[in-house]
This record gives sequence, structure tokens and C-alpha cells, in this order.
Amino acid sequence: MGGNPTAGREIREDTIVPVGEPWSGVIKAGEILRLIDLEGQQAIDFLCYNEHDSADRYNAANTIKLNGNIYLGKDAGLWSVKAHKLMTVVEDTCGSHDTIYGCCSVAVDDVRFGENNGKGCQGNFELELSKHGLNEKDVAANINFFMYVPVESSGALGISPGLSKAGDYVSLLANQDVLAVLSNCPERLNNAAGGEPTPVQIQIYSGQT
Repeated sequence: MGGNPTAGREIREDTIVPVGEPWSGVIKAGEILRLIDLEGQQAIDFLCYNEHDSADRYNAANTIKLNGNIYLGKDAGLWSVKAHKLMTVVEDTCGSHDTIYGCCSVAVDDVRFGENNGKGCQGNFELELSKHGLNEKDVAANINFFMYVPVESSGALGISPGLSKAGDYVSLLANQDVLAVLSNCPERLNNAAGGEPTPVQIQIYSGQT
């Protein structure tokens, strides 16, 4: 997809997702979902599912294998359990989106930090998925858009301050009908959200006619 992927398309949804809140929506094949980091360094935990077969959901291992990279950027595919390409990154003003660190949760934060944020992305995923007839068993290892997780040669890894700047965005073309679910990360105890979580913007662009 060359040029401006959203040229000539109408925005059918434009939503601000508050700090620490979830969002979900069905993105039809050919439509584009744009995730905008309004203030910079804000992690967006993201999952997607085949709208007509929820068991065929985003799969981190297949995505890493089939892209040949642990980070996502422009032209990377989001691959499913059954090796179907669910979505493709068609625009990316930041780069190095994480595929390995997963989501925060109250339980994990209690172990790691001895305290928590009162909520976590795991709980947000469960809450939002329940609106679509899914449950905690349907939460998989997720993408963290705008989160920077460098990996050392020893295998050591950690969350470093995010690389995204205010207004950075990533646009995802739906290769088939998908259910997209995200959590605007509430994490204040590490660098996932720059230490001070901020709102993000979600736009859905209609398919080309």
C-alpha cells in the first residue's frame, strides 16, 4: 500500500481513550485502525481476533517467526494462531513496538513492586472481552505499541523510557474482519507509560470505495 494509506477514506470513529481504560471495536477487512500517542511515551496493550473465529487470535510467537523480528514496525504483519495475517502495519512514526513483554496486572505488580496501580491491562482485557462473549481464557500474550523493550545479548531485558513523541501514531490495515481490543496502560511503577500515563486517540478509517 503506497502513498498515504488513509487518503480518500472517511473517519467512522474518533475516540479518546482515557488513562488506564480499555477500548474495543470491530474493524472490517480493508479498514484502517490508527492508534495515536497524544502526549508521548504511552504504552497501548493490544490484541486482535478473527471476528468470525475468536480462537484464531493474535499469536506472538507466529508474529515473531513470520516477521523475523521481535519488534514491530511498518509492513509487519500481525499473525494468528492458524497463521492468518489479521492486520498489517501500514504506517508507523515511532517503530520498535514490543511483542514479548505482555501486559501488566495487579497480581504481577504486587510481586514485582510490592504495590500496584489499582488496575492493570490484564483486567482491562478481561473486562472488554466480556462485552464480546469472551473471557480471561481468551487473553493472549499481547503487543505493546509504543513500549520500548531492549534485549541484551545475554537475554536480559527491561522496560526503557518509550521512544514515542507526542502525536506519534501507528496505522493497522485489517486484512480480514477483526475484533481489536486494547488497554491504555495505567502503569506508573515502571517506564511503560513514561511514569505518568496519558490518554490516547483511536481512529477507524472506512474501507476504500
